[in-house]
Amino acid sequence: MSKVLIHSIAFSPDGVSTAYLYNDIALRLKDAGYEVVVLTTTPHYNALESELEKQPLKRKCLGTYQISYYHGIVVKHVYQKKFKNSLLRIIGFLYWHFMSFMLGLFEKKIDVILSPSPPLSIGIINCFLGRLKKAKIIYNVQEIYPDLLIEEGKLKSGIIISVLKWMERMVYNKSDAVTTIDEVFYKIIVNRFKQPSKLHIIPNFVDTNIYKPLNQNGIIIPSEFFPDTNSLKLMYAGNIGHAQDWNTLIEIAIQLKDSNVVFFVIGEGVMRNYLNEKIFEHQLTNIHLIPYQPRNLMPSLIAYADMQFIFMAPHTERHGFPSKVYTIMACAKPMLVCSGSDTPIVNFLKEKDCAFMVEEKNQTMKTETIVQILRTTKREELIRMGNNGFENINRNFSKEVVTDLYLHLIDSVLK
Repeated sequence: MSKVLIHSIAFSPDGVSTAYLYNDIALRLKDAGYEVVVLTTTPHYNALESELEKQPLKRKCLGTYQISYYHGIVVKHVYQKKFKNSLLRIIGFLYWHFMSFMLGLFEKKIDVILSPSPPLSIGIINCFLGRLKKAKIIYNVQEIYPDLLIEEGKLKSGIIISVLKWMERMVYNKSDAVTTIDEVFYKIIVNRFKQPSKLHIIPNFVDTNIYKPLNQNGIIIPSEFFPDTNSLKLMYAGNIGHAQDWNTLIEIAIQLKDSNVVFFVIGEGVMRNYLNEKIFEHQLTNIHLIPYQPRNLMPSLIAYADMQFIFMAPHTERHGFPSKVYTIMACAKPMLVCSGSDTPIVNFLKEKDCAFMVEEKNQTMKTETIVQILRTTKREELIRMGNNGFENINRNFSKEVVTDLYLHLIDSVLK
């Protein structure tokens, strides 16, 4: 029996998209007869007490790491926490890298190492680990680093940028296969390979057993946050961070202040306080800012709203792809997307007729276009577009379809 080591910064019981993605990949590989072992962190991404009770962690080796079991799969957790202090964050990050490398080194007979980005450094570790263990390496590019950090303005040092670009090229060229999630990503990075044939496109996916259309009777959500209203309801549920364009939302809400349109923003993140301040400053009663909600409520939340909105920040829109696109489509709901042309989200949605896409760069024209869409679109049109997305997901992006692509890729690198 061949063994696959999944090395990821997030895995069950964490409650984040990367964890959900790799949970399902791990289960598919296990069902196909592979032995699967996971190296990850202790839960620190939206981990719910109910999930921790289902998958309890036990201390091992004087507490240097912990172990849990996910449907019979061994999961080894190295301590990690979202420290507020920068020095503690760096120390914690280095400790996770060192300990996960050591745990991988002492793992018996590894045939394949599969890991997602970010972080880029996980790929470097696996290059060394793969060589020492004589294992094949598959690296999954979910976000393009260091490009994303450069575009966000978080990296300005020429020396650090050069080092990170060297690391990126090393990971790509030392891996046996690299996957990326979109054609736009593929075009950006393919010229960074000595052997472009190593690069494959495997999209992300959605569990259509969890995310599916619900009628009004099937919606179960907290009434204190989500009132019964005939207004046109738009929703964003996810990380409230720098990758989203919150200024556009504020401008739209100001123009629609006295209309029958309301916005719901659900989640946590570094931009939440900024958004809250702007809501208070402009007295925007048409924006409801709501705390993080459990994953099991997401189908109901999506069903509650008439449309989901995703406004990509111009400085990062070419380097990220929000996985919520798949869940929204699986729930048969349309989207209002704001992103530039030739970006991953626009490239993915452009021929599916399930989203309004605003590619305008000028802020005034962008706002006017979105306001016009919200003032004039009929609910019948929203239903039709939602059904288009639902049909497309079931054909091409279900958990069963895409996890099979990972299985075939692992089979091929072993041969």
